Amino acid sequence: MAVDINKLIKQSEDSSMNRTLGSLNITLLGIGAIIGAGIFVLTGQAAAAYAGPGIVISFLISGFACAFAALCYAEFASMIPVSGSAYTYAYATLGKTVAWIIGWDLILEYLFSASTVAVGWSGYMISFIKDFGIVIPDYLTSAPLIQSANGIIASGAIINLPAMLIIGILTAVLYYGIRESAKINNAVVYVKVGVILLFVFVGYKYINLDNRTPFIPENTGSFGEFGWSGILRGAGVIFFAYIGFDAVSTVAQEAKNPKRDLPIGIIVSLIVSTILYVAVSLVLTGIINYKFLGVPDPIAVGINSLGDSLMWLLPIIKIGAPAGLSSVILVMLLGQPRIFYSMSKDGFLPAIFSKIHKKHKTPHVTTIITGVVAMVIAGVLLIGILGELVSIGTLLAFAIVSAGILVLRYKQPDLPRGFRTPRVPFVPIMGVLTALALMIALPFDTWLRLLIWMGIGMLIYVLYSLPNLKKFENQ
Repeated sequence: MAVDINKLIKQSEDSSMNRTLGSLNITLLGIGAIIGAGIFVLTGQAAAAYAGPGIVISFLISGFACAFAALCYAEFASMIPVSGSAYTYAYATLGKTVAWIIGWDLILEYLFSASTVAVGWSGYMISFIKDFGIVIPDYLTSAPLIQSANGIIASGAIINLPAMLIIGILTAVLYYGIRESAKINNAVVYVKVGVILLFVFVGYKYINLDNRTPFIPENTGSFGEFGWSGILRGAGVIFFAYIGFDAVSTVAQEAKNPKRDLPIGIIVSLIVSTILYVAVSLVLTGIINYKFLGVPDPIAVGINSLGDSLMWLLPIIKIGAPAGLSSVILVMLLGQPRIFYSMSKDGFLPAIFSKIHKKHKTPHVTTIITGVVAMVIAGVLLIGILGELVSIGTLLAFAIVSAGILVLRYKQPDLPRGFRTPRVPFVPIMGVLTALALMIALPFDTWLRLLIWMGIGMLIYVLYSLPNLKKFENQ
């Protein structure tokens, strides 16, 4: 049974958080979350492993799939401006159980993505400070376990200290206040977009068309390894990069005019980010053969391949990459506590998860919890395979949000909407189908991990959340 939408709307109006974010701040939060690991890491790795130069098509497919979901998110955000994002939208349309599944799914999405990107940040930062003669011992820059061809093995390391450090710093910023967090994000976004544009405008002059031949490498005989199936799998893998506009909707209760600003932030950030992704992938696979891009720093490798002609650009990239990745971590760490906040307000989680700091007006308890857990994951756990897991979790959320628009248009067509998804039912149906298609293209192991995660979540739901909901509703 779905919850009363008017109750959710009233909850958003009674927000005790600071409403300080305008449409520009929200759009930059979206760009800050979307532009990061996708450009600086996943572009090269997905090209090398799955799609070759056809990674450009993979980005277009992912952007195309996101566009359907983004239009559905925009309608929900304009109508139910609550911090719970896809969790709240599912609760409003599809009932408690589906809402819990999505809420648990979003925990996977935000916590693991913040930790995964923090490891990428660590790699670029270690490379950057090494240029100045500062060397951190290897045993302090990696997780103790790694994924290899022989399975999970010991790496000989103790902890990834830089990854934990950046999460700790950004958690402190988020604890202090949303206005300060937005200002830092804005500055970082301007830096990284400037660096990306510089790479594109300088690098296109060095494109060698031979590097793009063949544009779609022949399939190896296995699904997902090049050919059109590789392009589809590449689209599913890099979908990890697009979760940022989901995070935009988690700041609904801190937006000045959420019914107007959230749709603008969601749609504009997606358009800008897709253009940048396509431009970078076109240039990168043009200046170096895709076979050499399966590395943690593919853009730096691409620049190195050109010899001395672009060496001046390398330090700029090494500055821009950590900056770009830090804003992704910031927004992911920002989104998770607000999901916890909404789930607690609805009775799914303990009341302490919805505590708001009296001075800073932030969900400080869940901000600390999120930061500590993300630090542990980034510092000591095996996360090399988590990018695909985050992608499948995000795709599941997008499919359910798209389905929710269909349900709501049928059940409550007259509810006031600041933004209306165009071409219903075509757009939401395509949102569901494209998300499911990309999920199917992901490896079986990724599905298995998702099912295990969901199984753990359902145990918590049955043993704690359902009994607590009954008490909550009877109060």
